[in-house]
Amino acid sequence: MEVLEHMTVEITAEHVLTALKMKKMNASLKTLISELIEKALRVAHPRALFKVSYIERKNEDTVDIDGILFKSRILRKNLEGAERVFPYVVTAGRELDAVSPTKDDIMAVFCFDTIKELILESAYHHLEAYILKRFVPGRMAHMNPGSLSDWPVSQQSALFSLFGDVEALIGVKLTPSFLMNPIKSVSGIYFPTEVDFKSCMLCTRHPCSNRRAAYNPEMVKKYR
Repeated sequence: MEVLEHMTVEITAEHVLTALKMKKMNASLKTLISELIEKALRVAHPRALFKVSYIERKNEDTVDIDGILFKSRILRKNLEGAERVFPYVVTAGRELDAVSPTKDDIMAVFCFDTIKELILESAYHHLEAYILKRFVPGRMAHMNPGSLSDWPVSQQSALFSLFGDVEALIGVKLTPSFLMNPIKSVSGIYFPTEVDFKSCMLCTRHPCSNRRAAYNPEMVKKYR
């Protein structure tokens, strides 16, 4: 099990503008975003927690990873040829919550939320690159509890149990409804794959601001 921290995060006003899906930025908005970026990067402490885990047993719609049982037909199918996987939890850090703008400044809150999302995304990509370089698993894909009804968010509890005290390790805890606190956190399992897989390919929800791939009905047939 490893904790990655002290990550370099580089964010510009243009990155935020792109994430906000805005084409133009006036001088006052650029000044606001630049000030918020400076404030965020002054305190940001993103962290990533992961481990190398091994599959012990596979059944029709369950898989046993390091002695912890996960129930998901889609996860099971994705791990058909896998023996080694990489469970993870990544967070932008609760330090950012302490310097968030007041709720009455709606634009600042909106922009700062996007900045926190970009910090989380940067940490996430840092972890992925680290795993690829150190363990050379080849092409990888990932699944996240709650991204599909087949693998509900309640499975967060099983995932967190692979690590022990996640809060003590990187400051992330589960709420009674299995959401993560701080909210700018993400968890899941990386696994080797020969084909492109994203949970969005199996999801019909539309519109969705977090969609990363188009719905693929042919892919759905493979998981029935």
